[in-house]
Parts: sequence; C-alpha cells; structure tokens
Amino acid sequence: MSHIVTVQDAVTAFGDFMEPTDAELDAIEQELPVILADVDLLDAYITTLDRTPTELDNRRIRRARRRALVARLALLNQREGASLPGGAA
Repeated sequence: MSHIVTVQDAVTAFGDFMEPTDAELDAIEQELPVILADVDLLDAYITTLDRTPTELDNRRIRRARRRALVARLALLNQREGASLPGGAA
C-alpha cells in the first residue's frame, strides 16, 4: 500500500522569501499606467467580441489604443531621461 502525501509543504516552503523586492515593486508602480491602459484596451476589445462593433465601439477602441500608446511613450521617455547623464534629452 502506498501512502498519498500532500505537496502543500513543497509548494509553500518557498513562500516566505519569494515576496517582491522593493525594486520590483517600484518597477511595477512605474509601469502601472501602461498596465491600466492595456486593461482598458482589452476591455474595449472584449466588449465587441460577441457583436458587430458600432461607431461608438470603434471610437472607444481608438481612444483606448491612443491612451495605451501615450502611456508606453511616457514610460519610455521617463526611462530614457533617467539614463541620460546631465538630464539631457
């Protein structure tokens, strides 16, 4: 007869030290506007999956796409500005 053991200990054994570091949390916080803009874009796409998009749906998708691109550009410019010496852009 073989005993069945749980893998609970193996799964949770690494839980204490696998928390995100402060640097990882800061990176997530910097990328949060991009993440939220992407969520809005996906939401706009999801609403049109089961029906033909109306003009209002198309405008919502275009606005969401623009916001996502602007958020990505802002993040990119923020990273570029941080990496240039002397604050030169």
